[in-house]
Amino acid sequence: MTETILANATLVLPDRTARGALHLADGVVADIREGGAVPPGAIDCAGDLVMPGLVELHTDNLERHMAPRPSVDWPHDAAILAHDAELAGVGITTVFDALRVGSVVSRATLDMGRYARAVADEIIALRRAGALRISHGLHLRAEICSETLVEEMAAFGPEDGIGIVSLMDHTPGQRQFRDIDKLRVYHVGKNRTDEEGFQAHVEGLRAMHRQYGALHEAAAVAEARRYGAVLASHDDTTGGQVAVSAGHGTAFAEFPTTEEAAAACRDHGIAIMMGAPNLIRGGSHSGNVAARTLAEAGLLDIVSSDYVPAALLTGALMLADLWGDLPRGVATVTRAPARAAGLADRGALVPGLRADVIRVRRLERAAAVRGVWVAGERVG
Repeated sequence: MTETILANATLVLPDRTARGALHLADGVVADIREGGAVPPGAIDCAGDLVMPGLVELHTDNLERHMAPRPSVDWPHDAAILAHDAELAGVGITTVFDALRVGSVVSRATLDMGRYARAVADEIIALRRAGALRISHGLHLRAEICSETLVEEMAAFGPEDGIGIVSLMDHTPGQRQFRDIDKLRVYHVGKNRTDEEGFQAHVEGLRAMHRQYGALHEAAAVAEARRYGAVLASHDDTTGGQVAVSAGHGTAFAEFPTTEEAAAACRDHGIAIMMGAPNLIRGGSHSGNVAARTLAEAGLLDIVSSDYVPAALLTGALMLADLWGDLPRGVATVTRAPARAAGLADRGALVPGLRADVIRVRRLERAAAVRGVWVAGERVG
């Protein structure tokens, strides 16, 4: 196995920073030594930050590579490899690729066709072939407001290694789009429809939820248990919704939309995830609670890049500056998501843990990733 020493680095340890050297061997962190010495053969990091590789639990990035333009279905192997390379380039060493399960087959205008099983097979095949630079897990986004959820989830099993199942309910008038005007702006802008088309969209989804909502929610929770996957909620808005999520056994909440919901998550022991784009932009594009508001209230545990992979590192460093605590900020994109996903072998610079490591140089308004190691092997 490759041995690497990253010396004269600012090491971001679980509870502090220290100038020192990190020794990687046999795929794990072998040793940590403090001081500025640069042993023969070591990489002189010249004071750059050396921290655990970033862990991403929820990203829509793969879909962007598969459909780079409306109605364009890009070759999936090429899309997955490009997605993998992009994530490695911004310091993400573990990702759970989010795939929607639950399609609408009766209304082609909703653009919700089936794809999850086929793409999961392609990711698994590339992983087995050793073609991927970083660690890829699977995250099934169970769309409650759909027609085929039960059938699609039945096509997966424990052998697929599904890491996360999230319950997604995009019924208009609640959760992410409780403000119908915000939904109108989003839908019309994305799909270039008129008001009549928008109203048909809203009523169609509401009717679908009335028919399938309860059945699909129960089925998704049961299937997550069958897979052995971690369960996540999505866009909880009220304390009552969080209580239901807690009853399901939810481990973490993706993007609660109100401070009320985030506080209820804290009371129920549910980890709270917010989006880095929300943090960087200063607010939610859907008009929901700002990530910074939750961070200032002590109600933020995990950051996700959501739809901008490079935002993950930037968001963590913004939190570090906000809190005046670099290890705490970095933990939101390393140790905290790893724990939420049940990954005890990574997420911190600790001897014996997996050698997923990145080297970062802070710039005035950004940060440059200058090296990426996955299980001790340099991939970027």
